[in-house]
Amino acid sequence: MELKTKMNAQDGKQELTITREFDLPVELLFKAHTEPSLIEEWMSNPYAKAKMLKFEGKKHGSYQQKSTDANGKVVFKAHGTFHEFIPNQKITRTFEMENTPMGVQLELLTFEKLTDSTSKLTTHVIYESGAIRDQLLKMPFAQGLSMAHDRIQEIMGKQK
Repeated sequence: MELKTKMNAQDGKQELTITREFDLPVELLFKAHTEPSLIEEWMSNPYAKAKMLKFEGKKHGSYQQKSTDANGKVVFKAHGTFHEFIPNQKITRTFEMENTPMGVQLELLTFEKLTDSTSKLTTHVIYESGAIRDQLLKMPFAQGLSMAHDRIQEIMGKQK
């Protein structure tokens, strides 16, 4: 099955561009990325429950998140800082997974209105090196992100 979320990773580069079109107004797509309870819902999956520990959705704000398995064991923890926060248009942030050698990455999320009821999310990610980006792409990253985007569509589609 072809993934709806598309990734473009050029050889020899340390960046990645991720795109996905949604059957959602841009306002709902942005809301899914800026309301902690919604983030927790779409980032959770059958294997892990997501929790936003901190979320300051504003320029110079920060966030912290974690995911735990069914036994309560932390399987993922991350944090970052918002550098730009323009409602319904753009979020620029750092992202760092704790206890991994992946380092800090810069993420530029652009929210684009296509029609009154459709929108597009473009995420440009810059990694510390091409090797780190390539290591991430060897993991089931694309499938996991596409599943999360599918959940955004499902959850926010009920709010239309």
